[in-house]
Amino acid sequence: MIINWQPCLRGELLKLRPLQACDFEDLYKAASDPLIWEQHPEIHRYKKELFEKYFDSGLQSKGALLILDKLTGETLGCSRYYDHDITNNQIAIGYTFLVRKCWGKPYNKELKKLMIDYAFNHVANILFFIGINNIRSRKAIEKIGATFQGNNKSSAIYKMIKEVWYKKFHISKQFRNNIITAINS
Repeated sequence: MIINWQPCLRGELLKLRPLQACDFEDLYKAASDPLIWEQHPEIHRYKKELFEKYFDSGLQSKGALLILDKLTGETLGCSRYYDHDITNNQIAIGYTFLVRKCWGKPYNKELKKLMIDYAFNHVANILFFIGINNIRSRKAIEKIGATFQGNNKSSAIYKMIKEVWYKKFHISKQFRNNIITAINS
């Protein structure tokens, strides 16, 4: 069975759709703030030549999603599914960034809820590789219930297990219906 790792998903605040080549300028505009990248391993990703590599790898991944404001259509960031591992029944979510005006607000939580809930229709485990020094992102992923698994050379590794997600997070019936609608449309 082939899984579509570039679904169109909608929440209350966000709309996610597959990243396309024509999205470069709007996404680069959103990513060109150096403060977005200050805790990431690639701290200079706000520079166009480095951002182009990020963007191109997203297109090639066949799992990158553009994050849009549902009401205005404004580009707010990007995230992706990657490293689907059939043997271990898991996928990774990452390469995520959001514009600063979304920080400290429910945008990241909704983004992760949309992506995690969709992924759990196809896998039992989700991994997150977060830069060791990226304290903001590490705290955010811990808040939604991912557990720290250890470090590799440059990342802190977190894991979300399907059963734990549904028990801990108590996803509302309305949210699940939104996911089902997005998957079926």
